[in-house]
Amino acid sequence: MGQVLATTERVYDAAPERVYEALADYQVTRPKLLPAQYSEYEVRAGGTGAGTQVHWKLQATEKRVRDCLFTVSAPKPDQLVETDANSSMVITWTVAAVGEGRSKVTVSATWQGAGGIGGFFERTFAPKGLNRIHDQVLANLAAEVC
Repeated sequence: MGQVLATTERVYDAAPERVYEALADYQVTRPKLLPAQYSEYEVRAGGTGAGTQVHWKLQATEKRVRDCLFTVSAPKPDQLVETDANSSMVITWTVAAVGEGRSKVTVSATWQGAGGIGGFFERTFAPKGLNRIHDQVLANLAAEVC
């Protein structure tokens, strides 16, 4: 078993505070950001930032659907960390200032991958697929904050 990492980022013409606020809003804004790979999205507790518990199903591939139950923490003022109760997946959203009125969002997902040949294929292909999905989320975020 090895750790799998998928990371993508995007720069926005919007203040970091505005971008973080949109990402932390799991009740109203987040559902608008989700592409077709997400289904059954439901906020089960909280709804804004740390303490939020949110459920969704993620169709990672044509045949693979992950049932996710994330609890959100905010270990730093510019960061949201989503920890899945159903797997080892942890998704970290970091918002950083990059000049006057601009910001960069970095989303990193990590999980413990399978071993053997299956693990090789997972480490090779899963990050690319998840990065495409997260890139769509980040593109949709631009429509909300810019």
